[in-house]
Amino acid sequence: MCDLDTLESWSRYLKDHPPISRRAFGAMSAGAGLMAVLPRVVNAQAVRESEVNIAMPNGTADCYFVHPSSGESPGVIIWPDILGLRPAFRQMGRRLAESGYAVLVVNPFYRARRAPVVPDGASFNDPEVRNTVFPLMQSLTADTHREDAIAFVDWLDGQDAVSGSRRMGTMGYCMGGPIIMRTAAARPDRIGAAASFHGGGLTAMGQDGTANPTSPHLLIPQMRADMLIAIAENDDMTQPESKTILREAFAAAGLNAEIEVYAGAQHGWCPPDSAVYNEAQAERAWSRLLALFEKALA
Repeated sequence: MCDLDTLESWSRYLKDHPPISRRAFGAMSAGAGLMAVLPRVVNAQAVRESEVNIAMPNGTADCYFVHPSSGESPGVIIWPDILGLRPAFRQMGRRLAESGYAVLVVNPFYRARRAPVVPDGASFNDPEVRNTVFPLMQSLTADTHREDAIAFVDWLDGQDAVSGSRRMGTMGYCMGGPIIMRTAAARPDRIGAAASFHGGGLTAMGQDGTANPTSPHLLIPQMRADMLIAIAENDDMTQPESKTILREAFAAAGLNAEIEVYAGAQHGWCPPDSAVYNEAQAERAWSRLLALFEKALA
């Protein structure tokens, strides 16, 4: 999870792995720059994209919807990291749509702010940015996650571009990790695959070793989804027991789960605008995502 421990770990990492400068990244993102960061999709499908406003039980969610230009495709919900819906996640959503999925990238903070909640190029290293996003993240709860998950699944099911006969997928980054698990548990009838990338708080344990009552892993018996849990190396160092708890819980529930620590990858390594973006490991994680969706959402 993004916190001050993460910043300290990033600082040590970036001394040996200097990132692209913010000025250079800003120049790139002004045009087609993010597509230069993310490799092109082989045999990419033509897609249609739109900004959509979705009526929710407690407000209106502004989201990005992108899907193949023709036919019906499996729906996918993308839950962004703590910096919210922004160009990097639109690019990832478009890339997934070009591989044949109807993708809804959501603004998880819609109750308080429309996207973007931080300026383009904003860094989690900036105290002002953290002072903006931490309260937004803390305003969300297990109940709001579940409420939103149900509403977004229902909205996708009402779209002509989404297949009603094929199950949906969901994927989340950082704080989105717990949300994908709550999504899979809230709609096991529709969610067939879920993926967490450097997700934080998947196993919330107390100091006495017992699970927090709202820990996402306690919902595993309610799920029917195949899972991909991609763990950052520094997150694993902080909570090494988490992967074992998850493996045992998925095995007990009889669910397929690929759980792996990505060597050398720091928390936040997947989004292409991250200070610790690791292209090789991000591409490896993306390939495992596509393999999961191809099998589970067929």
